[in-house]
Amino acid sequence: MSGKEFAEREDSEALSISRGVAKKPLVNPDIEAVLAKRRRKEIGVDELFSGILNGNRTALAQGITLVESSLPEHQNKAQELIQKCLPHSGNSLRIGITGSPGAGKSSFIEAFGVYLIEEHKKKLAVLAIDPTSQRTKGSILGDKTRMNELSSREEAFIRPSPSGASLGGVAQKTRESILLCEAAGYSVILIETVGVGQSETAVHEMTDFFLLLMLAGAGDELQGIKRGIMEMCDGMAITKCDGQNVTKALAARSEYQSALHLFPATPYKWEPRVIATSSVTKEGLPDVWKMIAEFESLVKQNAWFFQNRKEQQKNWMESSIHNALLLDFYNHPAIKKELPLAKNAVLEGKESPFAAAARLLKLFAGATSNN
Repeated sequence: MSGKEFAEREDSEALSISRGVAKKPLVNPDIEAVLAKRRRKEIGVDELFSGILNGNRTALAQGITLVESSLPEHQNKAQELIQKCLPHSGNSLRIGITGSPGAGKSSFIEAFGVYLIEEHKKKLAVLAIDPTSQRTKGSILGDKTRMNELSSREEAFIRPSPSGASLGGVAQKTRESILLCEAAGYSVILIETVGVGQSETAVHEMTDFFLLLMLAGAGDELQGIKRGIMEMCDGMAITKCDGQNVTKALAARSEYQSALHLFPATPYKWEPRVIATSSVTKEGLPDVWKMIAEFESLVKQNAWFFQNRKEQQKNWMESSIHNALLLDFYNHPAIKKELPLAKNAVLEGKESPFAAAARLLKLFAGATSNN
């Protein structure tokens, strides 16, 4: 090989580009097969029921998701599941917990829940009712993420649910969720509401004991709001009784205890108590449970507990009728077609809200009577 040929060959090889390793496609060509494999299969009602009865938390979560779904096909399955769980329900103590924002509801529930698990060997379910985002319609606060210790316990089940537009911040399907939790073997069910400022009647009507959490030194103008709630509560807990706040908390306990004596006596012969508590030092937690246990013993002896449960069943039926009628009304094709026109007529001042509502109801009644 001549010197010229060698130089040309060297230049050619120097400029050549190695192909290297073949570049893999950015998208897995088998992505559909992978997704199909990962996609969760829809579990049947019998399988869900079996899992719930065996205390499987995943099955319980899936059952509550089914109950909360507004899809008609899911609702039929949900009612079938509830019917299966019904004979296995009713064996828990249902405790409603409310209080103004900042009162420390989540901290109290976590500390109280851990106490019940460790000291009394309870299985605990927490139905934490989150405020609903008006944009995403999902939960805002995410209480489960704020109860790290409790959510890690095998004996605990925490379910945050968006409150929607339901009264008092209580999720529409909370009642059914209670039944599923009871069928799963949870002996204590805590229902946390959004907080004072809305009517708490709904949570009062679905629980056995109603606990009001109060924060010392919140201001007289705020305390006035709570008068109606104080009349309904079976017990009060002054929170954050630790550090420099101990003196205020103890003073508040005395003031509220005196105030409770001014309210009319309860029909079930129970005198509400006020207990100072701390989620940090665990102060007062045993006293809160002792109060609840004594309340349960009393109302079971005088039969009010069972009478109240029967009254709740009747209220739940009436509420279910109300919700079903609303659902049927807004999902009816004739209403779906006419409702936007009626809203525009009201907004433009062409029709009064009352006349528009009456016209829509008449339309609905006529459409359903023809079917």
